[in-house]
Amino acid sequence: MLKPISGRHCQAKFFERLAYRSLQTSSVNNLSHQLRIMAEFASSKMASGEAATHSSAPAELTFSAGTLVLTGWTPVAIEKVFPSGVWAWDDRIRGWRTVAAEYSQVSALLKSKSVGTRDLAAHVQSVAWSKITLPELRSEQQAAVAAWHKTKQGLVVMPTGSGKTEVALQIMADQAVSTLIIAPIRDLMYQWHRRILRGLNYDAGILGDSTVNVKPITVTTYESACIHMPVIGNQFGLIVFDECHHLPTPIRSDAARMCIANQRLGLSATPERSDGGHLRLAELIGPEVYRLEIPEIRGKSLADYQVFRIPIYLNDREQHRYDELSAVVRTYFHQRRQDDPTFTWETACAESNTDPESRYAVQAFREKRSIEDRASEKLRVLEDLFRLHQGSPMLIFAGSNSMARAVSTRFLIPCLLNHCGKQERLEYLEGLRDGIFPAIVANQVLDEGVDIPAVKVAVVIGGLTSAKQAKQRLGRILRRTGSHRAVLYEVVCQDTGEVQRSRKRRDSDAFTGTKRKKL
Repeated sequence: MLKPISGRHCQAKFFERLAYRSLQTSSVNNLSHQLRIMAEFASSKMASGEAATHSSAPAELTFSAGTLVLTGWTPVAIEKVFPSGVWAWDDRIRGWRTVAAEYSQVSALLKSKSVGTRDLAAHVQSVAWSKITLPELRSEQQAAVAAWHKTKQGLVVMPTGSGKTEVALQIMADQAVSTLIIAPIRDLMYQWHRRILRGLNYDAGILGDSTVNVKPITVTTYESACIHMPVIGNQFGLIVFDECHHLPTPIRSDAARMCIANQRLGLSATPERSDGGHLRLAELIGPEVYRLEIPEIRGKSLADYQVFRIPIYLNDREQHRYDELSAVVRTYFHQRRQDDPTFTWETACAESNTDPESRYAVQAFREKRSIEDRASEKLRVLEDLFRLHQGSPMLIFAGSNSMARAVSTRFLIPCLLNHCGKQERLEYLEGLRDGIFPAIVANQVLDEGVDIPAVKVAVVIGGLTSAKQAKQRLGRILRRTGSHRAVLYEVVCQDTGEVQRSRKRRDSDAFTGTKRKKL
């Protein structure tokens, strides 16, 4: 059972966002005021015994705009049957409301403790597969499916390339119920559509990218799910959250809260979030039911691999400018912390809009990062790696769009950025697979999710401090093809901030045994 989403304040916030979308003609302030009162109104009415005491409405449970509505119940009956905080009284409809995600708990209690209340909320359909052509699951995939079936709710955490999609497709085949798959980006949405068509012989509906075609099996994105869930939230018995670490944000989490599906599956290789949002996944999806780490299947289900760290240095001109900028930043922070020891980088950024000194220091810091990111020696190392792995397709992971473009123009290879269209991305990936392009350079676009051709060489020339991003990039080359060993190179600019960022990125057992290499 999902962890109850309780608390009158939490419900009021949800209803507030929901009403803002559906009642755009009202002012935000009026809506906020009305919906805060709605959650508080239940307490006062229950205390006075006024709410629904002599309700003539039939006892029914219905779905309404991403919420459940219960009519024909008195406060006394609510208190006897349901845990405290589940329902909030809505005087506008003379009924009780709660988020749709509570459906599993609510319906179970109605069946066991109530007689005469009609459950009209769910419009879930069964699905008859005409032909299933899924590959035989490996032992770890079978274990993941079995672990999920015990609760039918929860997270499956497996490395990139280990077959999370096959796990989800097998669960969909087993459950044979209307299913909504939510992906973070359109590329992944279409990828899911192709995989469902190939493995389950079902032409799934698409909700997103200017297309509204809802079927018993539908694929969508997180943004589209948030928009349409008030209408479709009662049509699915199973909901799959791909790359579920994208879910726990104030708006995207509504995609989970507004859906009645009592069967929930979250997929991720790296569910942890730096803001602690992953702690809410148990509330939104369910507990972690299965976890598999890269070292457990390294050289087995995943390709064996080596990681090399290549140190480089700034040239004289770059180093001189870098030192000047470092002095500016150090002097600024030293002076500010003399007056305020708690002064932070965030404060400096906030003040840069109005304070010239803060703006100059922030600009100096960003120019430092640009010098680290675009060090000329990185291009020389890339040239050597292209010669070393001539004939092998390669992925180049840049730390910024500007560096990705610099690599693209220097070596005449395609550059994939966030604004590239679907068809353009598909052509580049197919060209890499077919040997038309020797390599592709990208900034974040290929970090997660997208199926790419069998590539066994990747080069990281920039990035964040995130160990999550590092594991995702490593996973791009770990899909097993024969006995080929994968190689990941990390090019790090010594005596700069890149050294510390590199250490943080490699703070994972997946990078144990990283070797130093000179070219």
